Amino acid sequence: MKIQFPTIAIVGTGAMGRGIAQIAAQAGSQVFLFDANPGAADAAQAALQDQWAKLVSKGRIDETQASALAARLHPVKAVADLAGCDLVVEAIVERLDVKKALFAELEAVVRPDAVLATNTSSLSVTAIGAGLQRPERLAGFHFFNPVPLMKVVEVIAGLKTDAAVCTALAAYAKQMGHTPVQAQDTPGFIVNHAGRGFGTEALRIVGEGVADFATIDRILRDQVGFKLGPFELMDLTALDVSHPVMESIYRQYYDEPRFRPSVITAQRLAGGVVGKKVGEGFYRYVDGAAQVPAEPPVPVVNDIPPVWVSPRAARRAELYQLLKDLGATIETGQSPSPHAITLVAPLGFDVTTVAVVERLDPARTIGIDMLIDDAATKRRVLATNPATRVDIRNAAHALFARDGKPVSVIRDSGGFVTQRVVATIVNIAADICQQGICTPKDLETAVTLGLGYPLGPLAMGDRWGPTNILEVLFNMQTVYGDTRYRPSPWLRRRGAIGLSLSHVEEA
Repeated sequence: MKIQFPTIAIVGTGAMGRGIAQIAAQAGSQVFLFDANPGAADAAQAALQDQWAKLVSKGRIDETQASALAARLHPVKAVADLAGCDLVVEAIVERLDVKKALFAELEAVVRPDAVLATNTSSLSVTAIGAGLQRPERLAGFHFFNPVPLMKVVEVIAGLKTDAAVCTALAAYAKQMGHTPVQAQDTPGFIVNHAGRGFGTEALRIVGEGVADFATIDRILRDQVGFKLGPFELMDLTALDVSHPVMESIYRQYYDEPRFRPSVITAQRLAGGVVGKKVGEGFYRYVDGAAQVPAEPPVPVVNDIPPVWVSPRAARRAELYQLLKDLGATIETGQSPSPHAITLVAPLGFDVTTVAVVERLDPARTIGIDMLIDDAATKRRVLATNPATRVDIRNAAHALFARDGKPVSVIRDSGGFVTQRVVATIVNIAADICQQGICTPKDLETAVTLGLGYPLGPLAMGDRWGPTNILEVLFNMQTVYGDTRYRPSPWLRRRGAIGLSLSHVEEA
């Protein structure tokens, strides 16, 4: 098979540059390494050779393969030494002025038919190429760390990028063993854009005093299936990386409320409490292990009152069956008795609003999140309102924990935790489609490979119902009065007429 780019250059030999060099060499390209820091290119070559030697010792590759790979690495001392390369990939500091200066220098050296690519994660490809004589040959080629393991790469067209350049880069990504996704030049491209909802909404929930970090992480892992909760993830990526990205995308979209950052992360960043790498973030770390607070114990309640379920409860039939399975005494009258636990299951509304609208006694009213079928979750989530009596809260907790499934009890919140976070993720993804940033298929691929979500965001919307997601968003906007929760037109229209979000006929 003909190699798409027989000779390539990597400018910048940090972890990202080394990773790209590794997979480029494994794809068969001759790889030239350049770094402005003296000795850095030689150090990168040595690190990659050592990595391949370790693979030999593990029996993953043989000596002949390791020697062939090592022979494809060529450290160089000056930009002028890259003149003969077919492709130059820049992986240096995220500063527009520095990148523009580099590409101006490269353009004066490389062949007229050479392709230039930037690995930027947050800067405009169009802006980076604005000073070039031939901006049509510059594109974004955004990999994720660690490059050999993160199998997705975003191929980004600037306003003047030749479509053939993106086609060639996508083909080369496949030769490297990666999955390319095509994106327009917008803030955050696909992955960093689509990932805004997960962390920022979780931070809003904490900021409202609804639940603590560990509880939110448990809920989103156990109810939705995320591998890491948002606070575990931010500790892993570190706030000195993730908070600036939050601010950058928010500002580049002219303070779009959907991307609003949090004062919580700003303060923690200022205080140096950035995550696992410094031993303290949202969790403290001892020998690399997070010190997670224990879950509150299940209350001991001898006599659990009868339960009355609101006629407007989501998944009401399933909720009745769950109560029967748990051995609850169920009231079926038009209104609850003076002794009953009054159970509501709203979508998007808080428990307080439901109690007022339905004229229920708030002291005996408690909510349960039923967006997701109980059988499909590993945790139940209850929410009190400010007037819920302690005995009612404890009785409901004990009842729903009878079969051993964990129960989290949170304070009142429009949309509990799962509804808020899932609806925000789906809504942002829908608006990516509305803007035409990428195809729905590439969006799903980018998010599942780049963020490790259990489902693509559009598939989440389909699984739990576009109309339900819309109801959550509309009702949350009512509760909070915040345009952050306004539904994307793409979601509103498709949800209103019952179309799938993830299976879209391409025009």
